[in-house]
Amino acid sequence: MKRLALCAGVTAVLAVTTAGAMAQSSLPAPGPTVEAIKKRGELICGVDAGIPGFAFQDSAGKWKGFDVAYCRAIAAAVLGDPEKVKYVGLTAKVRFTVLQAGEIDVLIRDSTLTFSRDVQLGLTEVAINFYAGQGFMVRKSLGVKEASELNGATLCMVTGATLELNIADYARAKGVTINSLLFEKTEEAFAAAEAGRCDGYTDDTGSLAAARSTMKMPDDWVILPTVISKEPLGIHVRDGDERWRDITFWVDAALKEAEESGVTKANADEMKTSSKNPFVMRLLGTEGDFGKLLGLDPEWALRAIKADGNYGELYDTYFGPKALGLPRGLNNLWNNGGLHYPLPFR
Repeated sequence: MKRLALCAGVTAVLAVTTAGAMAQSSLPAPGPTVEAIKKRGELICGVDAGIPGFAFQDSAGKWKGFDVAYCRAIAAAVLGDPEKVKYVGLTAKVRFTVLQAGEIDVLIRDSTLTFSRDVQLGLTEVAINFYAGQGFMVRKSLGVKEASELNGATLCMVTGATLELNIADYARAKGVTINSLLFEKTEEAFAAAEAGRCDGYTDDTGSLAAARSTMKMPDDWVILPTVISKEPLGIHVRDGDERWRDITFWVDAALKEAEESGVTKANADEMKTSSKNPFVMRLLGTEGDFGKLLGLDPEWALRAIKADGNYGELYDTYFGPKALGLPRGLNNLWNNGGLHYPLPFR
């Protein structure tokens, strides 16, 4: 009996040792993107060239915006400092080419996740950070109530996006003709619409709110209720670096989990030391080895949250009532009627 017990004990020890060795060997390698970021000491983040809400430069030249805040959160997680970011403003036409060429580490530029971009371009669509749909902004003086009344109209829009195909599909389905006036930069399209070169402007719903905010007389413009497409906007990285994909995915999840768990920029440090909620403890690094599994330290998510706040704080800052006045809608968390459903930290 003693020999059997001894054998059982040895077997158990070997099993634990083997499992530990397997766990260590199964940890992914750092990955070329993370290695390059740490070597240069900064994250290179592709963002919009300039649009209120998503990414813009203030009067002092400092980058701000919802997508910019995501760049800062990733830099905080990987480098320990949200300021260690180089921003590259990109037009819709060149954004994916620049990412493919390796000139940026990640693209967070109000860009729609689609089949062809995932399969044909050699890119990984990491996560959706903003749910939108293509809509229309027109002058109130036109008296138009919905998009189907835009027969014969000309709309300003940016080129290199999904907008042109969506318009063509919609016009064909409705049996109407809608003409396009194309621009490479959003600010050029905004200016052309205001100058009367076209009857209105079309873009995703977040960008429409941004466009309206730039008009000299915002009340002269109306955003129509018609939405003609699904535009799930989010994070893109290059294929072939799973570690980098994992880090960017879980930073997004951490910002959303933080909102769900009540962790904010202001209380994150206090909750790290006082919370007994296992979800919060795992998120903030006091329980589990989640940082280690990503090749990061235990406080990676804590720093990401403290950079500019949780997901809800970011949305309120750049799209909320004091910013563009854009209701959360689909961009609420799942438990508040929205579509954001962060995967659990387990």
